[in-house]
Amino acid sequence: MSDHTMTFQLKDIRKSVDPCTIVIFGASGDLTARKLIPAFYHLFKDKLMPPTFRIVGFARREKTDDSWRQELRTALDQFSRTKPVDETVWKEFAANVFYCRGDLAEAADYKKLEELLTSFGSGPLRENLLFYLATQPSQFGQVIEELHRAELLHKEGAGWQRIVVEKPFGHDLASAQVLNRELTRYANENQVCRIDHYLGKETVQNILMFRFSNSVFETLWNRNSVDHVQITVSETLGVGERGGYYEEAGALRDMAQNHMLQVLSLIAMEPPVSLEAESVRDEKVKLLKSIRPITPDDVAKQVVRGQYFAGLVNDQPRPGYRQEPKVKTDSNVETYVAIKLFIDNWRWSGVPFYLRTGKNLPMSASEVRIQFRPTPNVLFAAQCGNHLDANALTLRLQPNEGISLRFNGKVPGMSLGVRPVRMHFSYGAEFGAYTPEAYERLLLEAMAGDATLFIRRDEVETAWGIVDSIRASWEGKPLTNREFYAAGTWGPVAAEDLLAQSGHVWRDPQVIK
Repeated sequence: MSDHTMTFQLKDIRKSVDPCTIVIFGASGDLTARKLIPAFYHLFKDKLMPPTFRIVGFARREKTDDSWRQELRTALDQFSRTKPVDETVWKEFAANVFYCRGDLAEAADYKKLEELLTSFGSGPLRENLLFYLATQPSQFGQVIEELHRAELLHKEGAGWQRIVVEKPFGHDLASAQVLNRELTRYANENQVCRIDHYLGKETVQNILMFRFSNSVFETLWNRNSVDHVQITVSETLGVGERGGYYEEAGALRDMAQNHMLQVLSLIAMEPPVSLEAESVRDEKVKLLKSIRPITPDDVAKQVVRGQYFAGLVNDQPRPGYRQEPKVKTDSNVETYVAIKLFIDNWRWSGVPFYLRTGKNLPMSASEVRIQFRPTPNVLFAAQCGNHLDANALTLRLQPNEGISLRFNGKVPGMSLGVRPVRMHFSYGAEFGAYTPEAYERLLLEAMAGDATLFIRRDEVETAWGIVDSIRASWEGKPLTNREFYAAGTWGPVAAEDLLAQSGHVWRDPQVIK
């Protein structure tokens, strides 16, 4: 049997999910129509939902069960990952979908919700409850308190209850701590599922599989072989209609504090003792706590911010950030950030990790590049000079997910020519087009009670501690000319300077076909 046809499958690891009821607060919002209901529909279609379940939407607008189902059906035509929608499957699914009109601030409406849930029966559909808070974070505390008063949320008791919340988890360390206290006032930490949709992406999850099931790479995954690491999350979009939000958040809070530090922790963490949730999350927190603190004095040497001005992205004109709706005309909010981090542990001592993210860049891509140490300056390096590139391993998280290994090869011919070449693994080519949406994975994990992909309280607070000093250092300081960049370019000149200090250059994502 050839290697290509040999397949090893340890076991069918489909999640065992108890019958339960899912309650979506803020159900009339965009998230429900775009992400949540399509995800539940596809889980149902793939026979991954519990054998019996109910989905209840809770929102202020006046709707009936039938009118809400029709709204969701219309949205599914637009947002389903497979088209056309299977009408037979939808009808079976929709029979389990209900609506409860209610105000988040009205205790009587939670009583009405409790009566609806009780009408489903006295067993698991009433006792096993997943509360999805698709609301403003400022409303989390009130919703949780009212659920407790209505006897729908308990730390101990029959069945299980879990709370799912979306980022942002605060806007700094102090607010994150307050939010965490609110979330755990009437629930245990293990009942709270903090969602970062990045962790639901197939290729992000594959980082651990790639690292710890392939000895050929894991033995190189340390300071002895790795020169530096680059993590890039680039977007071709500007802030658009999100100007008001971005004025409060900026790139550091919006992307670096969560998505990028999450990817960094998976790339650099030590092997967990098992694949159980707490073992994996313990190692992620240990890694974050090993990051060398960036003091306000260090910010000028290790962090670059940037802001785009008018330019062309894919030949389309884009306005400058200060010309976007709801943005101040003299705003100093960053739309780009690059950070140089050091991890003070045995494995990574002295290896710089470069993180960058930005809006209105030439390409939308997320990738991790492991840049290996160059060969000694003898033999081929001495003869070929700059043509002999250092080896690199690139994990492309999106789009065109895959893994590439870059090494040097001899150009055919009589002379000693060299050229970097690439071996590339593509998820699409190897496994076909299907990959589940991140929300499908995360919602299934929440129903199953597997916390591996959710962010723990101490992880959130540690990440905020890393970035708070950066925000403090920027306070009241205007952007300089070297911190502005034209839309459609790879960022400000200051970001190039950041790497040049150590003799490095950014390796921009390339189009992969």
